Amino acid sequence: MSHTRRDFLRTATAAGALLGLGAQGCAVGGEADPTPAFRISLAEWSLHRALQGGHMTHLEFPMRARADFGIEGVEYVNSFFKDKARDEAYLAQLDLRCRDAGVTSLLIMCDGEGALGDADEAARRQAIENHVQWLEAAARLGCHSIRVNAAGGGERDELARRVADSLVALAERAAPLGLNVIVENHGGLSSDGAWLAGVMRLAANPRVGTLPDFGNFRIGDGTEYDRYRGVEELMPFAKAVSAKSHDFDEAGECVQTDYGRMLRIVHAAGYRGWIGIEYEGGGLDEDTGILRTKALLERVRAELS
Repeated sequence: MSHTRRDFLRTATAAGALLGLGAQGCAVGGEADPTPAFRISLAEWSLHRALQGGHMTHLEFPMRARADFGIEGVEYVNSFFKDKARDEAYLAQLDLRCRDAGVTSLLIMCDGEGALGDADEAARRQAIENHVQWLEAAARLGCHSIRVNAAGGGERDELARRVADSLVALAERAAPLGLNVIVENHGGLSSDGAWLAGVMRLAANPRVGTLPDFGNFRIGDGTEYDRYRGVEELMPFAKAVSAKSHDFDEAGECVQTDYGRMLRIVHAAGYRGWIGIEYEGGGLDEDTGILRTKALLERVRAELS
């Protein structure tokens, strides 16, 4: 990247911050509001078709988030740089691109590293070890968390105990790095809000938390957990939030989720962190889906403010 390009991006970042303050940072009487309802980030999965189709690379993600969508926080998916967790040169390049673009790395979503609730103790220990490389990568990139899955077979209470034990073990590895280990409702029992909240209470560790996703409440066998109840149950433990979207009506509202209702739940829980756009729809191209989700989040944020 040329110095000219870098200088342009730094200038644009500063200007964007000032414009953002003018657009949404003023309270009655013209005084600046230092506590916005939330900040908007972009989950890399929103661009999975472009990434899987070879139309962009993982290294291009931070620049695209900033230049194409005006978004300053990114959430990675480990499958898009699966063999790079301990590649220092690659991670340094990714970090440099983030700094050049004025983008903050927030978290890494980790899949395919084994079940933290596996009934086999050796397999469970191996799954914990498999996740450690992503803790190290997240620390190198300046993230605050890795996202893991609460998967595994067996009876409800026993699975909860195994998952909680694994989360605590992983959190102990995360603590020296200043990181959190957070769980998304991501299918199976993890999409049962009461069950996952129970896992959090069993873990009872300040570095263990949740990443409530607005749309991942399909437990299985056609059973769908109530998404509003689920998010409400998970918000007391939330260290990140995922704004899942699929389809939009003519008014720009998400068809599957009432964003106004959902974001009021998030706001009422006292959460003021980042909310990540995760567009998964097929009716729009990915860029349009991301921009429509962002516009909806901005509209509801203005109402909350």
